[in-house]
Formats: sequence, structure tokens, C-alpha cells
Amino acid sequence: MTPAILLARKSGVPHDVLSYEHDPRAASFGLEAATLLGLDPASVFKTLVADVDGVGLACAVVPVSATLDLKALADTVGGRRARMADPQAAERATGYVVGGISPLAQKKRLPLVLDDSAQHFPRIHVSAGRRGLEIALSADDLLVLTGGATAAIARR
Repeated sequence: MTPAILLARKSGVPHDVLSYEHDPRAASFGLEAATLLGLDPASVFKTLVADVDGVGLACAVVPVSATLDLKALADTVGGRRARMADPQAAERATGYVVGGISPLAQKKRLPLVLDDSAQHFPRIHVSAGRRGLEIALSADDLLVLTGGATAAIARR
């Protein structure tokens, strides 16, 4: 049981937990999840942590089939520039390991931005806090649980 799953259960939001056998040699954790679970990669979202000038660490949630637009993220959270955070800093702030960082129940609540494409799906899939574990829930529920916002932050 991960903190992300416990939060979803405690809050009562409708969700499903999906698991798969993670291959440590996989080049992309998110695409691996989509493939092994038979999901549309556009509905599977990866959680990335960036360091935003003037803001600090921020969390971006974008489709695994896209890349993060760092400038768009910085603009959305009120910074000028952003760069990917040091992996160790991301792990310390979130309490999760890289490849299993969940947007839910992070150790330190970071500003969170969900790519607006998530609104096209009744449910999206995000890491449940461990490699090989995903949680499916609505984008609206994710935003309520994280205090996040939506914006166009992905490049396709």
C-alpha cells in the first residue's frame, strides 16, 4: 500500500489500482505501463519534478507520449525559467523514487500542473507511488486531491 493509494481510498474518490511487472531495463516507465496495461499512451501521465526560478520545485503531470514544455510550466506557476530537478531532490521532496513518483500524497506538497489534455479522458492513469503500479482516476479528482491546476504544458 502506497501513500497515493491510501489517500485515494481515504478521500473516497472512485479509482482503480493497476499493476504490472516492471522491467528495470525499460527505457520509459510510462510507455512501459501503457503497453503492458493495454492503455492509450495519451491517457497515461508521467509525473515530473522541475526546479522553477523564483518558485522552487514544482510538479508537472504530462502524457507519457509527450514531453514537458518547461517554459509553459514556469509561466503557469509564476516563474521565469524551469529545468528538470535533480533526481535526488525530487525524491526527497516527494518521498517517492524516480520512475514511481506519484502526484498524490507527496511528502511535501509541491505546486502541481496537469496538462490540459487530461480533460479529454473520463479517467487518466498516473503512478500510484511505485514502479509497476498505476492508479486510474478522473482528472478532476486528481486536481482536488493535489490542489493542482490545468494548463497546456505538454509538447506533442
